[in-house]
Amino acid sequence: MSIPTELIGSIPRPAYLLDGMADHAAGRLDLAGLTHLQQRAVAETISRLEATGSPVVTDGDQSKPSAYTYPLTGLANLAPDGVVLPYADGHTRQLPKLVSGPFRYGTFAQTYLRAALKAASRPVKQAVVAPSFLSLLYPSDGISGYSREAFLSDLANESEKEIRGCLDAGAASVQLDYGHGRLSLKLSPSGEILRDFIALDNEVLSRFSQADRAKIGVHTHAGADQDSAHSADVDYTELLPEFFRLKAGSFYLQMASEAEQERALKVARDYSTEDQRLFVGVIDPINPRVESAQEVSERVLEAASHIPVERLGTCDDAGFAPYADDTSTSREIAFAKIEARVRGTRMAAEQLGL
Repeated sequence: MSIPTELIGSIPRPAYLLDGMADHAAGRLDLAGLTHLQQRAVAETISRLEATGSPVVTDGDQSKPSAYTYPLTGLANLAPDGVVLPYADGHTRQLPKLVSGPFRYGTFAQTYLRAALKAASRPVKQAVVAPSFLSLLYPSDGISGYSREAFLSDLANESEKEIRGCLDAGAASVQLDYGHGRLSLKLSPSGEILRDFIALDNEVLSRFSQADRAKIGVHTHAGADQDSAHSADVDYTELLPEFFRLKAGSFYLQMASEAEQERALKVARDYSTEDQRLFVGVIDPINPRVESAQEVSERVLEAASHIPVERLGTCDDAGFAPYADDTSTSREIAFAKIEARVRGTRMAAEQLGL
C-alpha cells in the first residue's frame, strides 16, 4: 500500500480474558492460567488484524491493565489517591500517586512485544506510555527525601530503557501515547503544563539517534474511554503547534471525530516539518457506527489536499479500549472499522494514482 495505515494500539479484550482477569484478581485463577488466556487473546487478535489486511499490527494491549498504567504493575510505593481524569459523560479515571522513591517501572512494554512477535507474520508496532503522562504520579506536595527533579530523572531513564528495549527487541516502530497533551491545556490554559510535558519527552527522545527517532511516533487525541472524551472541548489548534516540537518521526493525529477538520489539517500542514510523517485519523473509535470504505477514502483525499501525499498516512483516532475494562465497543465493531480503514486507504491511494 502506497499510503501507510496503522491502528493506534488497543483492541477490546475478549470476554474470556476479562473473566480471567477478574478471577485472577479474586484469587480464583493463578498467574499461569491468566498468562495462558493472555497469550490466546494476543494470538487471536493479531490473526484477526492480519486478516483485515493491516500491514502493521499490535498486540491490541490484550495483556495490559491499561495503556497508561501498565508500568506500575507490581509496584509497592504507590497510593490510590492520585490525579483524577474527568470525562465528558461524567465518569472519571484516577491515577495512583507515588509515595516514595526511587521510581522504577514494574513492567516494560518489551515484555508484551516479545509475545506479539511470536504470533505475528507482519511488522509489529509497540505502543508505550509517554513519560510526561507518568510525571502526573508525583504529588503536588512533594515526597520527603525524593525531589521532583530526582523523580523526573529516574522517569526519563526508565522511559529511555523501555523505548530502546522495544527497538532492540524488533519493534517496527514505537508509539508514545499523548492524549494528555490536549487535556493539559484544559488544566493549564497558559500552556505551562504542556510545555513541561514536551520538555520532558524531548529530553528522552533526544537520547536517540536520528535513525531511531524515525521509528518513534507520538499519538494525540482527546481521550477515548467508554465512548467518551476528556478534552474534545479544547481547541485542537492550540495543541498542534507545540505538539510538532516533539522530536519524533511520526505523528498520529485524531481527525475523524474533530469538529473543525479542515482547520486542524491546515495547522498540521503549517507546523509540521518535512521529516515528519502525519498519520491522519479516519476512523472514530468511540462512535459505534462502522464507517464505509468510501467514507474513509473521502477523508483520505481531503487530508491529501492539505498534506503532501509522500508524508501522509492513516490511522484510527485512538485505541478502541485503552482500559481493559472498557467494553463500550465490541471486538467485532473494532475489527470492522479497522478493515474499513485499510480498504478505504487503498481506494484513496488508487484514486491518487499511487
